[in-house]
Amino acid sequence: SDTLDLIAADDLAPGEAMQVEAGGLTLAVFRVADEFYVTDDHCTHGPGLLHEGCLTGYEIECDFHQGSFDVRTGEVIEPPCTIPVKVYPTVLRDGRVLIEV
Repeated sequence: SDTLDLIAADDLAPGEAMQVEAGGLTLAVFRVADEFYVTDDHCTHGPGLLHEGCLTGYEIECDFHQGSFDVRTGEVIEPPCTIPVKVYPTVLRDGRVLIEV
């Protein structure tokens, strides 16, 4: 599988999220402590962008309708969202955050 280089690990503080566009994808990168998780940025429910939401532990709450997902699995935690968000396997290499696509 191919890998996409997204950001330097130091670009993102713990508990924060950012949008990255790479390889034709619009992604949200989340940092929980020293772990990184990557999902599609677009909420599966409405027009919200997940990187703009509130990250609490592993839960990202979309600020559009307050539905939420687990950034580790993409599974829905809170409605109105019903469809899981796509997650990407994440690799930390030489201080860079990469995903497998």
